[in-house]
Amino acid sequence: MSYVRYLDSYPTGRRRAFLLTMAVLASLITSYEAAIAPVVPLLLDDLQMTLPTYGAISAAAAIAGAVSGILAGRMTDKVGRVKLLVPAMLITALLCFAMTLVTTPGELLVVRCVLSFVDGIAIACTAPLVRDFSPRMGRATAFGFWTWGPVGANFLSAAIAAATLNLFGNWQSQFVIMGAVSLVVSIVIAANIAELSPALKATIRQTELTAVGKATESREPRMADLLRSRCIWAHVLGISSWLVIYITLLVFGQTMLVATFGVTPAEASQIMTAFWILDIVVLIAAGRYSDRLQLRRPFAAVGTALALVVLGVLIWMTGNPESTSTIGLMITGMLLGGSLALAYAPWMANFSENAEDIDPRLQGTAWGLFAFVTKVIAVVVLLVAPLVVASVGWSGWLIVSLVCLAAFGIAILFFEGPWRRSQLAGTAAGDAVLAPTASAD
Repeated sequence: MSYVRYLDSYPTGRRRAFLLTMAVLASLITSYEAAIAPVVPLLLDDLQMTLPTYGAISAAAAIAGAVSGILAGRMTDKVGRVKLLVPAMLITALLCFAMTLVTTPGELLVVRCVLSFVDGIAIACTAPLVRDFSPRMGRATAFGFWTWGPVGANFLSAAIAAATLNLFGNWQSQFVIMGAVSLVVSIVIAANIAELSPALKATIRQTELTAVGKATESREPRMADLLRSRCIWAHVLGISSWLVIYITLLVFGQTMLVATFGVTPAEASQIMTAFWILDIVVLIAAGRYSDRLQLRRPFAAVGTALALVVLGVLIWMTGNPESTSTIGLMITGMLLGGSLALAYAPWMANFSENAEDIDPRLQGTAWGLFAFVTKVIAVVVLLVAPLVVASVGWSGWLIVSLVCLAAFGIAILFFEGPWRRSQLAGTAAGDAVLAPTASAD
């Protein structure tokens, strides 16, 4: 008997909220299974690795995840989301335990590449699932919750490390905890997750196609339709630039704090926990307010401007570590996390809507493209950042990140969507794309 449960009618509000919760939880666990930043300082010492060596290993793993992400994104549109998601989650949970057996950089390379490949499949399934259960009027909020996955995973890994690293005294303990938590939660998700039936998806897509002026599905959807759009390229290039600072903090946050400010790995995780706390809160607040106003680009612009200012302060701090306190680092980190979140949830809704306006049948493909871009930028950061840091220090790399963040601000000008409420009348047809009237579950 198949483990996939299909919905033949669009779920009611309460059922839809439950399914969205399962999709968000899946995003959290798949991202948590890939989290490694809290133990990097310990790994470097225990495996006798240099930072460039670790960067090269993580880059290779990111490439594996990029390949699986772009392939899985396309497959989700063809074979379904849950059919790929459930086995990928369970396998990745088991691979977390395999991390405890690593004793050399070569073994780390193999395990991280396999884990990243399988994890890339799972992650590529979660965003399309969120989109399936989130009509446009609430999409920024839904994607804000979806982003709780990668952001919440970083918070979770940092918080657990801060609480347990001193207790257990070794990095292997974090992967035992990770594997146990992931396995239990993956089983819960597998028992409760569901997706729209093929027939219901076809009905919804026809409704969406009509709403955006494409009344027929006679032609097969093609990725080339996305790549011909200047708007989609602006999104891809823009978010690539934005991701530089995000991935830097994600992968090297604790390492940068330990090397620059002389804090312990546990203290570094406490500081990064503060960063993720406000990020999580603002993701939802920004998403809800963006949905209420039905505006995306102004939030992205304001959040980017604020993040540029706060990042400038952080750059000054890295150049003056003797004048920086732990409290100052926590406050700066919180403000930076909140500013980035203010831009991110509305951007995700904007990207989903702009891709939907090209062809609603390409949502999985669009998010697979996003997953691919994320991994590619991770490769760049992992390979280039250690070289820049070795040459000019962490302040130099953060200046590079600042320039990239400013490039995202420029890219916002080329996205589609209104800047003011008064412009909404002109986009009403597109913004009114909702799922069919819900019937009883």
